[in-house]
Amino acid sequence: MRLNELSPGKGAKKNGKRFGRGHSAGQGKTCGRGQKGQHARSGGFHKVGFEGGQMPLQRRLPKVGFTSRMARNTAELRLHELAIPADDIIDMDCLKKLHLVPANVSKVKVIKSGELDKAVKVKGLAVTKGARAAIEAAGGSVE
Repeated sequence: MRLNELSPGKGAKKNGKRFGRGHSAGQGKTCGRGQKGQHARSGGFHKVGFEGGQMPLQRRLPKVGFTSRMARNTAELRLHELAIPADDIIDMDCLKKLHLVPANVSKVKVIKSGELDKAVKVKGLAVTKGARAAIEAAGGSVE
């Protein structure tokens, strides 16, 4: 088989409709545009979604969703992720260096998710009550 012998499968390529070539072509006279009206005229169109003056669907439906602007620069850190850094003191710079939190983050909160079996010192991070208890139970501290 060679490249010049390749061809599309039978029935894969259909000829397009030939508008305005008489009744025998199937699209004579009005060329599939129907009778009169805006869509029958040349240049007669409206923007996508226009419903003839009726309130369009995209404006009738309620707006949904909400994106908190604070959420952009805050992150959560799970308890078991505190064991990843080799350092004893865990702060923002340490977490960013190891890519545990995004670089653009300005606030980090440690949440109780998973287990912690290593004594760590958490510095400059927000901590939930449950996470604080788990850190102190493992022999660590929170500043």
